[in-house]
Amino acid sequence: MNITGKLIIIGGAVDKGSFTEADIDKNSASNLQFFETGILKRIISESKHKENSRIEVITTASNIPKEIGPEYVKAFAYLDATNIDVLYIDKREEAADEAILTRLKAADVVIFTGGDQLRLTSILGGTPFHDILLDKYHNEEFVYAGTSAGAAAASNNMIYQGSSSEALLKGEVKITSGLGLIDGVVIDTHFVRRGRIGRLFQTVVSNPRVLGIGLGEDTGLLITNNNHMEAIGSGLVILVDGRDIKDTNLTQVKLGQPISINNLVVHVMSMNDTYNIETHKMQIHTS
Repeated sequence: MNITGKLIIIGGAVDKGSFTEADIDKNSASNLQFFETGILKRIISESKHKENSRIEVITTASNIPKEIGPEYVKAFAYLDATNIDVLYIDKREEAADEAILTRLKAADVVIFTGGDQLRLTSILGGTPFHDILLDKYHNEEFVYAGTSAGAAAASNNMIYQGSSSEALLKGEVKITSGLGLIDGVVIDTHFVRRGRIGRLFQTVVSNPRVLGIGLGEDTGLLITNNNHMEAIGSGLVILVDGRDIKDTNLTQVKLGQPISINNLVVHVMSMNDTYNIETHKMQIHTS
Protein backbone atom coordinates (compact mmCIF):
# COMPACT_ATOMS: atom_id res chain seq x y z
CA MET A 1 0.00 0.00 0.00
CA ASN A 2 1.34 3.41 -0.95
CA ILE A 3 1.32 5.75 2.05
CA THR A 4 1.46 9.51 1.46
CA GLY A 5 2.04 10.56 5.07
CA LYS A 6 5.14 10.33 7.24
CA LEU A 7 5.55 8.69 10.62
CA ILE A 8 8.04 10.00 13.19
CA ILE A 9 8.29 7.85 16.31
CA ILE A 10 10.43 9.03 19.23
CA GLY A 11 11.73 7.13 22.24
CA GLY A 12 10.98 9.85 24.76
CA ALA A 13 12.94 12.47 26.67
CA VAL A 14 13.23 14.66 23.59
CA ASP A 15 15.87 17.37 24.00
CA LYS A 16 13.57 20.39 23.90
CA GLY A 17 15.89 22.68 25.83
CA SER A 18 15.48 24.14 29.32
CA PHE A 19 12.28 26.01 28.69
CA THR A 20 11.50 26.42 32.37
CA GLU A 21 14.37 28.89 32.63
CA ALA A 22 13.31 32.46 32.01
CA ASP A 23 16.74 33.48 30.72
CA ILE A 24 17.18 30.68 28.20
CA ASP A 25 19.66 31.52 25.47
CA LYS A 26 18.50 30.26 22.09
CA ASN A 27 22.10 29.70 21.01
CA SER A 28 23.45 28.25 24.24
CA ALA A 29 25.55 25.09 24.09
CA SER A 30 23.05 23.18 26.22
CA ASN A 31 20.39 23.62 23.56
CA LEU A 32 22.62 23.32 20.50
CA GLN A 33 21.59 19.76 19.71
CA PHE A 34 17.91 20.57 19.83
CA PHE A 35 18.03 23.73 17.78
CA GLU A 36 20.46 22.57 15.11
CA THR A 37 19.96 18.81 14.73
CA GLY A 38 17.11 17.93 17.09
CA ILE A 39 14.04 15.87 16.40
CA LEU A 40 11.53 18.68 16.70
CA LYS A 41 13.34 20.62 14.00
CA ARG A 42 13.21 17.53 11.78
CA ILE A 43 9.46 17.31 12.33
CA ILE A 44 9.12 20.85 11.00
CA SER A 45 11.37 20.23 8.00
CA GLU A 46 9.42 17.09 7.03
CA SER A 47 6.04 18.84 7.23
CA LYS A 48 4.11 20.20 4.27
CA HIS A 49 4.49 23.93 4.96
CA LYS A 50 7.63 23.81 7.14
CA GLU A 51 7.52 26.59 9.79
CA ASN A 52 4.03 27.56 8.60
CA SER A 53 2.56 24.08 9.01
CA ARG A 54 -0.45 23.72 11.25
CA ILE A 55 0.65 21.64 14.26
CA GLU A 56 -1.65 20.12 16.87
CA VAL A 57 -0.21 18.68 20.09
CA ILE A 58 -2.30 15.78 21.44
CA THR A 59 -1.88 15.31 25.20
CA THR A 60 -4.38 12.47 25.70
CA ALA A 61 -1.79 9.99 27.01
CA SER A 62 -0.43 12.37 29.66
CA ASN A 63 -1.64 12.74 33.24
CA ILE A 64 -0.34 16.34 33.24
CA PRO A 65 -1.73 17.61 29.90
CA LYS A 66 -2.02 21.25 30.98
CA GLU A 67 1.68 21.30 31.82
CA ILE A 68 3.17 19.32 28.94
CA GLY A 69 1.12 20.84 26.12
CA PRO A 70 2.35 24.43 26.53
CA GLU A 71 5.96 23.17 26.74
CA TYR A 72 5.68 21.79 23.23
CA VAL A 73 4.13 25.02 22.00
CA LYS A 74 7.05 26.91 23.49
CA ALA A 75 9.60 24.50 22.03
CA PHE A 76 8.24 24.76 18.50
CA ALA A 77 7.96 28.55 18.81
CA TYR A 78 11.73 28.74 19.41
CA LEU A 79 12.07 27.02 16.06
CA ASP A 80 9.83 29.66 14.43
CA ALA A 81 6.85 27.32 14.13
CA THR A 82 4.06 29.35 15.71
CA ASN A 83 0.98 27.94 13.93
CA ILE A 84 0.54 25.47 16.78
CA ASP A 85 -2.00 24.66 19.47
CA VAL A 86 -2.88 21.92 21.94
CA LEU A 87 -5.84 19.56 21.54
CA TYR A 88 -6.99 18.39 24.96
CA ILE A 89 -8.97 15.16 24.50
CA ASP A 90 -9.60 13.57 27.88
CA LYS A 91 -12.82 11.64 27.24
CA ARG A 92 -13.87 9.30 24.48
CA GLU A 93 -16.91 11.39 23.58
CA GLU A 94 -14.62 14.35 22.84
CA ALA A 95 -13.03 12.33 20.02
CA ALA A 96 -16.30 12.80 18.10
CA ASP A 97 -16.68 16.52 18.79
CA GLU A 98 -17.03 18.45 15.52
CA ALA A 99 -14.79 21.32 16.62
CA ILE A 100 -11.98 18.89 17.46
CA LEU A 101 -12.45 16.94 14.23
CA THR A 102 -12.33 20.17 12.22
CA ARG A 103 -9.00 21.05 13.80
CA LEU A 104 -7.61 17.59 13.03
CA LYS A 105 -8.71 17.86 9.39
CA ALA A 106 -6.82 21.17 9.08
CA ALA A 107 -3.62 19.88 10.70
CA ASP A 108 -0.42 19.24 8.75
CA VAL A 109 1.26 17.69 11.81
CA VAL A 110 0.00 16.02 14.96
CA ILE A 111 2.37 15.18 17.78
CA PHE A 112 1.23 12.77 20.47
CA THR A 113 2.98 13.29 23.81
CA GLY A 114 4.13 10.68 26.28
CA GLY A 115 2.17 9.11 29.09
CA ASP A 116 0.08 5.94 29.06
CA GLN A 117 -0.39 4.36 25.64
CA LEU A 118 -3.32 2.27 26.85
CA ARG A 119 -5.10 5.47 27.85
CA LEU A 120 -4.38 6.85 24.38
CA THR A 121 -5.80 3.87 22.49
CA SER A 122 -8.78 3.35 24.80
CA ILE A 123 -9.90 6.97 24.40
CA LEU A 124 -9.18 7.41 20.67
CA GLY A 125 -9.38 3.91 19.19
CA GLY A 126 -12.32 3.38 16.84
CA THR A 127 -13.58 6.96 17.11
CA PRO A 128 -14.18 9.48 14.30
CA PHE A 129 -10.91 11.12 15.39
CA HIS A 130 -9.06 7.86 14.80
CA ASP A 131 -10.73 7.36 11.41
CA ILE A 132 -9.71 10.84 10.22
CA LEU A 133 -6.18 10.35 11.56
CA LEU A 134 -5.72 7.16 9.54
CA ASP A 135 -7.23 8.70 6.41
CA LYS A 136 -4.93 11.72 6.58
CA TYR A 137 -1.87 9.51 7.13
CA HIS A 138 -2.72 7.28 4.19
CA ASN A 139 -3.78 9.96 1.71
CA GLU A 140 -2.31 13.37 2.59
CA GLU A 141 1.10 15.02 2.99
CA PHE A 142 0.71 14.66 6.73
CA VAL A 143 3.07 13.94 9.64
CA TYR A 144 2.14 11.78 12.62
CA ALA A 145 4.77 12.31 15.33
CA GLY A 146 4.62 10.46 18.62
CA THR A 147 6.95 10.43 21.59
CA SER A 148 7.03 7.64 24.19
CA ALA A 149 3.37 6.53 24.50
CA GLY A 150 2.57 8.31 21.25
CA ALA A 151 5.25 6.22 19.52
CA ALA A 152 4.30 2.90 21.15
CA ALA A 153 0.67 3.37 20.10
CA ALA A 154 1.46 4.04 16.42
CA SER A 155 1.77 0.39 15.37
CA ASN A 156 -0.90 -2.26 14.97
CA ASN A 157 0.60 -4.33 17.82
CA MET A 158 1.28 -2.36 21.01
CA ILE A 159 3.17 -3.23 24.19
CA TYR A 160 1.28 -1.74 27.13
CA GLN A 161 2.75 -3.52 30.13
CA GLY A 162 5.75 -5.60 31.16
CA SER A 163 8.50 -5.53 33.75
CA SER A 164 11.93 -4.77 32.30
CA SER A 165 13.70 -6.98 34.85
CA GLU A 166 11.41 -9.99 34.30
CA ALA A 167 10.61 -9.47 30.61
CA LEU A 168 12.00 -12.84 29.53
CA LEU A 169 9.68 -14.74 31.85
CA LYS A 170 6.77 -16.16 29.89
CA GLY A 171 3.63 -14.02 30.15
CA GLU A 172 5.28 -10.91 31.61
CA VAL A 173 4.80 -8.78 28.48
CA LYS A 174 1.27 -7.65 27.66
CA ILE A 175 0.29 -6.70 24.09
CA THR A 176 -2.87 -5.21 22.64
CA SER A 177 -3.93 -3.32 19.51
CA GLY A 178 -2.49 0.12 18.82
CA LEU A 179 -3.66 2.89 16.49
CA GLY A 180 -2.64 0.89 13.42
CA LEU A 181 -0.65 3.39 11.39
CA ILE A 182 1.99 0.77 10.62
CA ASP A 183 1.77 -3.00 10.57
CA GLY A 184 4.46 -5.67 10.91
CA VAL A 185 6.34 -3.91 13.74
CA VAL A 186 6.07 -3.46 17.48
CA ILE A 187 7.59 -0.41 19.16
CA ASP A 188 9.08 0.02 22.62
CA THR A 189 10.34 3.32 24.05
CA HIS A 190 12.75 4.67 26.69
CA PHE A 191 14.58 1.60 25.50
CA VAL A 192 18.16 2.11 26.58
CA ARG A 193 17.73 3.87 29.92
CA ARG A 194 15.03 1.48 31.15
CA GLY A 195 16.67 -1.70 29.84
CA ARG A 196 13.67 -2.95 27.90
CA ILE A 197 15.34 -5.20 25.36
CA GLY A 198 13.86 -8.29 27.02
CA ARG A 199 10.36 -6.98 26.34
CA LEU A 200 11.09 -6.87 22.62
CA PHE A 201 12.68 -10.33 22.69
CA GLN A 202 9.52 -11.89 24.15
CA THR A 203 7.26 -9.93 21.81
CA VAL A 204 9.21 -10.99 18.71
CA VAL A 205 9.62 -14.64 19.68
CA SER A 206 5.85 -14.91 20.12
CA ASN A 207 5.41 -13.72 16.50
CA PRO A 208 8.72 -13.76 14.57
CA ARG A 209 7.15 -12.03 11.55
CA VAL A 210 6.92 -8.80 13.58
CA LEU A 211 10.00 -6.55 13.62
CA GLY A 212 10.82 -5.24 17.08
CA ILE A 213 11.81 -1.56 17.28
CA GLY A 214 13.43 -0.23 20.45
CA LEU A 215 13.83 3.55 20.61
CA GLY A 216 16.37 5.14 22.94
CA GLU A 217 15.90 8.52 24.57
CA ASP A 218 16.06 11.58 22.26
CA THR A 219 16.09 9.13 19.37
CA GLY A 220 13.53 8.35 16.73
CA LEU A 221 12.72 6.92 13.35
CA LEU A 222 11.39 8.73 10.32
CA ILE A 223 9.28 6.21 8.40
CA THR A 224 8.18 6.98 4.85
CA ASN A 225 5.94 4.89 2.58
CA ASN A 226 5.46 2.52 5.52
CA ASN A 227 8.77 0.73 4.85
CA HIS A 228 11.78 3.08 4.71
CA MET A 229 13.18 3.98 8.12
CA GLU A 230 15.83 6.57 8.94
CA ALA A 231 17.31 6.96 12.44
CA ILE A 232 17.13 10.53 13.76
CA GLY A 233 18.19 12.11 17.04
CA SER A 234 21.22 11.56 19.24
CA GLY A 235 20.88 8.00 20.53
CA LEU A 236 20.33 4.42 19.39
CA VAL A 237 17.58 2.42 17.70
CA ILE A 238 17.60 -1.33 18.34
CA LEU A 239 15.92 -3.63 15.80
CA VAL A 240 15.01 -7.20 16.74
CA ASP A 241 14.42 -9.55 13.79
CA GLY A 242 13.03 -12.98 14.61
CA ARG A 243 12.60 -14.40 11.11
CA ASP A 244 15.69 -16.60 11.45
CA ILE A 245 14.92 -17.97 14.92
CA LYS A 246 15.90 -21.64 14.94
CA ASP A 247 14.34 -22.77 18.20
CA THR A 248 12.60 -21.58 21.37
CA ASN A 249 11.03 -23.19 24.44
CA LEU A 250 8.22 -20.60 24.52
CA THR A 251 5.41 -23.10 24.08
CA GLN A 252 6.92 -25.70 26.42
CA VAL A 253 7.54 -23.63 29.56
CA LYS A 254 4.89 -22.55 32.05
CA LEU A 255 3.86 -18.96 32.76
CA GLY A 256 6.54 -17.19 34.78
CA GLN A 257 9.39 -19.43 33.61
CA PRO A 258 12.38 -18.18 31.56
CA ILE A 259 12.26 -18.24 27.77
CA SER A 260 15.12 -19.55 25.62
CA ILE A 261 15.67 -18.30 22.06
CA ASN A 262 18.19 -19.57 19.50
CA ASN A 263 19.45 -17.29 16.70
CA LEU A 264 17.65 -14.01 17.28
CA VAL A 265 19.09 -11.24 15.07
CA VAL A 266 19.68 -7.74 16.47
CA HIS A 267 20.63 -4.56 14.57
CA VAL A 268 21.79 -1.27 16.09
CA MET A 269 21.08 1.98 14.26
CA SER A 270 22.38 5.48 14.95
CA MET A 271 21.76 8.84 13.31
CA ASN A 272 21.15 8.72 9.53
CA ASP A 273 21.35 4.92 9.28
CA THR A 274 18.50 3.45 7.23
CA TYR A 275 16.53 0.20 7.20
CA ASN A 276 13.96 -1.12 4.76
CA ILE A 277 11.16 -3.10 6.41
CA GLU A 278 10.25 -4.95 3.20
CA THR A 279 13.76 -6.04 2.19
CA HIS A 280 15.16 -6.17 5.77
CA LYS A 281 18.30 -4.42 4.56
CA MET A 282 20.18 -1.96 6.77
CA GLN A 283 22.50 0.74 5.46
CA ILE A 284 25.01 2.31 7.86
CA HIS A 285 25.55 5.99 7.15
CA THR A 286 29.11 7.09 6.40
CA SER A 287 29.97 10.78 6.24
